[in-house]
Amino acid sequence: MENTLPEVKGQKGHPKGLGLLFVTEMAERFSYYGMRAIFILFMTKMLLMGDKDANNLYGSYTGLVYLTPLLGGYLSDKFLGNKKSIILGGILMAIGQLILFVSASAADGISASPTAMTQMAAGLTFLIMGNGFFKPNISTMVGQLYPANDKRIDAAFTIFYMGINLGAFFSPLICGSLAENVHFKWGFFAAAVGMIISVLLFVALKNKYLINTEGVGIGNEVKKIDMAHIGLVLGATAFIYFLLNFKTWFGSDVDLVAYLIYGAMIIMPIVILTDKKLSGIERQRIMVIFILAFFVIFFWGAFEQAGASLTLFADRNTDRFIGGWEMPASWFQSVNPLAVILLATPIAMLWLKMGKSEPSSPMKMAWGLALVAIGFVVIAIGLKTPDSAGKISMFWLLALYIIH
Repeated sequence: MENTLPEVKGQKGHPKGLGLLFVTEMAERFSYYGMRAIFILFMTKMLLMGDKDANNLYGSYTGLVYLTPLLGGYLSDKFLGNKKSIILGGILMAIGQLILFVSASAADGISASPTAMTQMAAGLTFLIMGNGFFKPNISTMVGQLYPANDKRIDAAFTIFYMGINLGAFFSPLICGSLAENVHFKWGFFAAAVGMIISVLLFVALKNKYLINTEGVGIGNEVKKIDMAHIGLVLGATAFIYFLLNFKTWFGSDVDLVAYLIYGAMIIMPIVILTDKKLSGIERQRIMVIFILAFFVIFFWGAFEQAGASLTLFADRNTDRFIGGWEMPASWFQSVNPLAVILLATPIAMLWLKMGKSEPSSPMKMAWGLALVAIGFVVIAIGLKTPDSAGKISMFWLLALYIIH
C-alpha cells in the first residue's frame, strides 16, 4: 500500500486509494456484522420477542438492506455522487447504531418495552437507508481507481474483499463479548464506534488518496440537489419505518416487507428488460443474470440463517464450554469469515492448477448450493447424539460454518 503515483501509472502495485477503501469498508463491515451477531439475541433476550417474530424482523431487516442499494445507487448517479453518498450512508448507519444503543439501554429483559421496540425500529431504519447509500458506492470506487482493462482490478477486488472478511471476523468477537458478557448496549456502541471510524477516515483522506492514474479525483460529480430527490429519500425513510412498525402498531400478522421484496423481484426485472435503450445482446445478458440470481436466492436464504436461527441454535442447543469457560454464542459468526480468509488462497490455486478444466461460474455456484445443503445435513446428524441436557458438541456447528 506504500506505492507512489508514478508506480501506479506503471501498473506496479496498487494505488493508496485502495488502502483507504479497504480500511473504510473493513470498519463499516465491522459495524454491520457486529450488530448482526447480537441482533437476534437482543430481540429474544432483552425485548422478549418470540422466535418467530424475531426471525421475521431479522429477515425484514436483511431483505431491506439488500433492496435499498437500488435506491442509493440511483440517487448517487442523479445528484449525490459516490463520495457524498458514502459519507451520508456512513453517518446514517452510525446514527442507527447509536439509536440501537439507546434502545438496548431502555430494555430490561424482564418485561416487553414498547419504547425500546420503537427505538429499535428507528435504529434499523437508519441502518437500512445508510447501507443503501454506502454499499453500492464504495465498491464502485474500487474499479474507478484503475484505467480500463487494467489487469490489477481482479486482485484489487480480492484485497477489498479481504477487508470485508477481516471486519466480519473481528466484530462478533468484540461486539459479541461486550453484548453477552457486559450489556447489549455496549455491543451496539462498539458497532457505532466502528462506523464512526469508517466515516472519519474516509472524510479525512478521500481527497488525498482517491485519485485515478492521471491524478484526477474519482467519484462521479455532485449535481444540483433536487427537492424531488430529497423528498424521495424522506418518503422512503418514512415508508421503511412504517413497514418495520406495522405489526407492532396494528397487531397484524401480515408481513408487508415480504410483499415489498417479492413485488420488487417481479417489477424490477420488467422495468429493466423493457428499457428501450438496451440492445438485444444486453437484454440477453441481463436475462442470464436474472436466472443466476434466482438460484442465488436459495443460497442466501440458507446462508443468512447464521444471524438468525443458527445463532439461537448456538445459544440454546450447543455445548459451548471449553473447560470452565463458555464461549459466547455470537462468536460462531466469526468462523465463516475466518474460513474465507484461510481458504481463499488454496481454492484460487486450485483453479489455476485446473487450468482449462476449471469449472464455469454457474457450476461453482451449483457446488456452493450443494455445500450449503451439506452443512445443514451435518447439523442434522449431530442432533441425533445430544447430551443429557439436549445439546450437541460445538464442533458440529463449527463444521457447518466451515462448510458454508
